[in-house]
Amino acid sequence: MAEIQEDGAYIQFEKVNKAFGEKVVLHDVSFDVRTGETVCILGRSGVGKSVALHHIMGFLKPDSGRVRVAYEDITDYSEAQLELIRKKVTMVFQNGALFDSLTVGENVAFPLREHGGLDEAQMFQIVDGLLEMVNVGEYRDQLPSDLSTGMKRSVAIARALAAQPECILYDEPTTQVDPLTAHLLGDLIRKLKSQLKLTSIVVTHDMQLAKKIADRILFLHEGQVVFFGTPQEMMHSTVEIVREFLTLDSLDLSYWRKPA
Repeated sequence: MAEIQEDGAYIQFEKVNKAFGEKVVLHDVSFDVRTGETVCILGRSGVGKSVALHHIMGFLKPDSGRVRVAYEDITDYSEAQLELIRKKVTMVFQNGALFDSLTVGENVAFPLREHGGLDEAQMFQIVDGLLEMVNVGEYRDQLPSDLSTGMKRSVAIARALAAQPECILYDEPTTQVDPLTAHLLGDLIRKLKSQLKLTSIVVTHDMQLAKKIADRILFLHEGQVVFFGTPQEMMHSTVEIVREFLTLDSLDLSYWRKPA
């Protein structure tokens, strides 16, 4: 198990516990994310992966333990204080959370309008640049309903970048997309880290994505950290549930097709 790094930790959980009624979702969870690092949180459904993201955003508070974000202990922060943190840390939700009544370009421009200080020409110059960066520039004037799931996620990433964050949280970015789109989204996340030096956390069940983008992987099982280390270290882990996960991930099910 990797040690918690006191210096250079942009995000840090210290013995975080969270339960909903009698269901314990996070139990004594500790990990850190260093500045400029990408950490993937892996595990089966319902093990607390997304709940961890909601603690980082301040949407949930721990029952006990401490949460540190952007070098600040946010555990007891008020909503007003959390709003300042959310200017530094943004989240890309599974469904993209785009405004259906706004075009793609207007969705990406939304954070820029909120911030102010730009005229329309300046704003859409930035919007066009961001859409090109995420490879959906040609869809600027379309509505989200005209886009595929993968394209919506790319637009959501562009909108997140418009807020000029220090850190982006991705919640299952490759869920419900085809393998090619999943590959392209992985390339995009890796490119953003390389070009913009963003700190990132990616919640996923996709081991191929994790191996492509992660500096370190946090594996949760029944609300507990059972592994925290590099992808290479994970491949040699002796933890039984991790071995099972890796074995299932490596199975070739291409033969499992219905007859035409």
